[in-house]
Amino acid sequence: MPEDKAAASTAQTCAYDGPPDYRLVGRHGMFPQVSHDEAERFNFLAHMNRHLASQLLPGVKTAFEQRVEPAFKKDNGAFKHRNEVRKALLKDPAFQIWSALRRATMEQRQQAGRWVTLRQARALNEKALALTEGDERLELTPGFDVPRYLTAVDHHCMPGSYHTELEHGDVTGPANYDAGLFATTGGALGRFNDGGGQAVAKWVKENLPGFAPKAILDLGCGLGHNVLPLAQAFPDADVVGVDAGGPMLRYGLARAKAMGIDNVRFIQADAEDLSRFADESFDWVQTTMFLHETSRGAMERIFAETRRVLKPGGIVLHVEQPQYTDDMPLYEQSIRDWDAFYNNEPFWTTMHEIDLDDLMIKAGFKKDGVIHGGVAAVVDATLFPSTGDDTVEDYGRKAAWHVIGAKKQVEAA
Repeated sequence: MPEDKAAASTAQTCAYDGPPDYRLVGRHGMFPQVSHDEAERFNFLAHMNRHLASQLLPGVKTAFEQRVEPAFKKDNGAFKHRNEVRKALLKDPAFQIWSALRRATMEQRQQAGRWVTLRQARALNEKALALTEGDERLELTPGFDVPRYLTAVDHHCMPGSYHTELEHGDVTGPANYDAGLFATTGGALGRFNDGGGQAVAKWVKENLPGFAPKAILDLGCGLGHNVLPLAQAFPDADVVGVDAGGPMLRYGLARAKAMGIDNVRFIQADAEDLSRFADESFDWVQTTMFLHETSRGAMERIFAETRRVLKPGGIVLHVEQPQYTDDMPLYEQSIRDWDAFYNNEPFWTTMHEIDLDDLMIKAGFKKDGVIHGGVAAVVDATLFPSTGDDTVEDYGRKAAWHVIGAKKQVEAA
């Protein structure tokens, strides 16, 4: 029996609710080679993240309810803002332990992946260059000015963030990202880490029947794991992935070619300035977990640009973690804010308190054209068997997201 099927069979026959084995991760042609010890390192981190979410975090909530909140109320009255909750939690050992371990697993995940890719950097870079150099589907701009909100921080502890190029043709950054996503998500994104993109494609087909886009634009496409499922789901469409990071785009095209996906192009550009694309060029504009890594000013310009390049009757969709609303408990808001303070995501908190509907309308979309929905990662259940337990929530890592978007109305003649 093949190794991946054997591991899946073991997971199905045993009463096991942890992450799948790292051996089940899809090995497309650009995926870095991983040794036994490296795979076990990722397995350990995936299980640790699951343990933190399912076992330690509930204890943090109990400590909040039984110790932190009563003590605060005694001296100050009820909490009025999530920042008060966060500062109170910082003094409690339950939160301190959970937070320290969560940060440590992220740093360890990045270092584990970095070691995997750096030791085989030459082979990975040569393979990517062989697949992409001279291919018109990859458009890089020498000396491209990467926005400061990307260069100022190593996002989620990723060395060099999305843009750093160690040498000509470097793809070690995105290869690290691809290899280690399993550990961060506990395998929740599926065999090729593309469960998010598959979920979006599924949602569009189910909720917009008859929608047959011929031109799709994905902003902040990264290494392609979210845009390639759109290209697969709509094979007659011309799909364009835009990103500021040259290594990500190079890896994205190499990944696409290795997986036999040929209807997608990768272009280096700033999502705030899509002037290279004419007005009304696309039927569908998409972002997936991208907005929280921009800035408030950038978002306003991005929303305006997406409307400009969208055809009448076309749609724009943004997939993100949920917004902070009045009906979301302050405790949940404070835990969701963890990424902003302790995981190198400085815009996370601001993005999630913005009224996205209002930004859509300010960009020119009509109120009755605003779209809301929700998606959860689509994975291959034969390789990543589901236990049916959807109760584990760690406020930021769960493979389920909100969808907000808008349809561009056809103007009356």
